[in-house]
Amino acid sequence: MNLADERLKELDNPSLTTNERTLLRCRIAADFIHRGQHEAAREALGDLWRGIGEHPNIEGLDESAAAEVLLQVGALSGWMGASLQVTGSQEAAKDLISESVALFESVGDTSRVAIARSDLALCYWREGAYDEARVLLTQASDESTGADAEQRAKVLLRWVTVECAAGRFNHALNILKETAPILDASENHALRGSFHNLYAVTLQKLGATEGHADYFDRAILEYTASIYHYEQARHERYGAIIKNNLAFLLYKLGRYRDAHEQLDHAGVTLVRLGDAGLLAQLDETRARLLIAEKSYKDANRIITGVIKTFDKGGESALLADALTVQGVVWARLGSFESSLTILRRAVDVAEESGALSNAGLAALTLIEEHGARRLSHSEVYKVYSRADRLLKETQDAEDIARLRACARVVMRRLSGMRLLDKNFTLNGVVTELEAKFIEQALEKSGGSVTGAARLLGIAHQTLTTMLGTRHKRLLKKRTPAKKRLKSIIKEPE
Repeated sequence: MNLADERLKELDNPSLTTNERTLLRCRIAADFIHRGQHEAAREALGDLWRGIGEHPNIEGLDESAAAEVLLQVGALSGWMGASLQVTGSQEAAKDLISESVALFESVGDTSRVAIARSDLALCYWREGAYDEARVLLTQASDESTGADAEQRAKVLLRWVTVECAAGRFNHALNILKETAPILDASENHALRGSFHNLYAVTLQKLGATEGHADYFDRAILEYTASIYHYEQARHERYGAIIKNNLAFLLYKLGRYRDAHEQLDHAGVTLVRLGDAGLLAQLDETRARLLIAEKSYKDANRIITGVIKTFDKGGESALLADALTVQGVVWARLGSFESSLTILRRAVDVAEESGALSNAGLAALTLIEEHGARRLSHSEVYKVYSRADRLLKETQDAEDIARLRACARVVMRRLSGMRLLDKNFTLNGVVTELEAKFIEQALEKSGGSVTGAARLLGIAHQTLTTMLGTRHKRLLKKRTPAKKRLKSIIKEPE
């Protein structure tokens, strides 16, 4: 029997006051939330739970009890909203948790302020707003200095989660080193499972950055340890997440069969739990794996469903990643215009949400798939500059290598095709040069074909024909053609 089960029996104690019973319900719910058992947490809250994002009835409760109710309802709304992909759930959760922070501050409960602020940070993290999440967790870390050891460890591990998502792995490693001594004497399997998972993620990334192949083997061991601890804690949902993380590493190492096996095991658990959000993350990994195996049609079928799920739930960073995968699939299937559109959308979605590293990676993918031929000179330069700005703080070696490779693509495009290039043809060079100056002329003339033709020294009709045949991709640069007025003078009969 665990702590939550023991406390459930205490609820039957008739001597409990309303505030005491409420606080007990909240403690039980918090334990279930920590274990990933969302339905059990909802039931533990009883009448305090009115639905995802719904404000609980806190009338008659003292400030401490009211704050705790708002925190647990807000935290559960965030987790369940992500699991079920409920639109607007993270915003509603943020409102509830922010209200709890204010109440905890009013009664001077600094340790609960820290935990509440870290839960608030998770809502921002889910939306891809990493900078906002980092600010909150920095505050929470300072506030949790004198708190219970396990509560402080929880805050620090949440901070590591955000730093890993933002690609700041050296900082993540420093926080993990601070957390390790706190957990050495702990028997909390859930926290230890989280620690080993985040340590594995950090090792995996630093292994690529610093060229240590042995880090990958260590990361596999850490993932395995994490799965063990989550099994001991009966955290099935989190155990499935770690199997997804392990599958991603195995895919990167080229061990495709092993990766599929981990995804299959995790999928069985998540289907049973009905967790649409995590299933979508699992399917995104599967789609990447299928791309590596050149099974593009299967990858397209899977990633289409993933996008529908994330689009509904409003998790912008995850949506942007899924859109990026779809852009790759469509490029490989030859649907170039659709691929261009979806990759541009991926960059915008991620950047608008604050997930700058995700936006930068989407921009790199746009260059990798289309920069050599299908992007104009000006766009390929603009996209690269945007990617360079978005990834300026990344410590991920793979991201930096991709950035450098894309820089070479841009330099080749801007320098023009050369005689000894593999795909050199005279007609190709002429067409590329033609497109370059037509695009410049259209931009200078504000999209006017007449003005552009004048700048180029050719007839209006000649330029219109060129745009409709050899340079269709530049049609979007022109202003809509105006219909010519019919003459009011009748032709003689």
